[in-house]
Amino acid sequence: MSTKKIAGLVVLLMVVIGASAFAQVKIAHVSSEAVMKQLPDAQDAQKQLDALVVEWQSELTKMQQEWQRKYDDYDKRKLILTEQRRADIEKELRELDQRMMDYRNKKFGQNGEMFNKQTELMKPVQDRVFKAIQEVALEEGYDYVFDKSGEILLMYANPKYDLTPKVLQKLNINPTGSK
Repeated sequence: MSTKKIAGLVVLLMVVIGASAFAQVKIAHVSSEAVMKQLPDAQDAQKQLDALVVEWQSELTKMQQEWQRKYDDYDKRKLILTEQRRADIEKELRELDQRMMDYRNKKFGQNGEMFNKQTELMKPVQDRVFKAIQEVALEEGYDYVFDKSGEILLMYANPKYDLTPKVLQKLNINPTGSK
């Protein structure tokens, strides 16, 4: 467990212990990762993503092999090539290298197709899991539910413990939507 997670957990426990001194607070945790691993929708989405990765990686491999083949050919013949022909082939190799980098970024980059497809496929599944967690929390009377899968993440909080309106009032701010 990282120092950041431990510090977050310590703060969380201090808040919970402090709150429980005044009232009986009911807390639970869930492993959304374990739920996702067993949910057929999530498994199907992951299979689709994996298939795309295989397809795109295959295309990248072809590009790399083409570059390697052209480079090897160039390397064997560079001593007998004219200066102009060497420059042309080197330019062609640089362009092919750039195309590979562009393709990699387009498919796997920060806002690439992989990211977008993952969001498209997984968001509905994650929303369904989140809704189920909230429903169970309400049915079972939990005040807080945390996800233990990764970073400490609050999945549900009982609205009666929300201090936002009081903080806004303290700052003499009218909540959005009120007059």
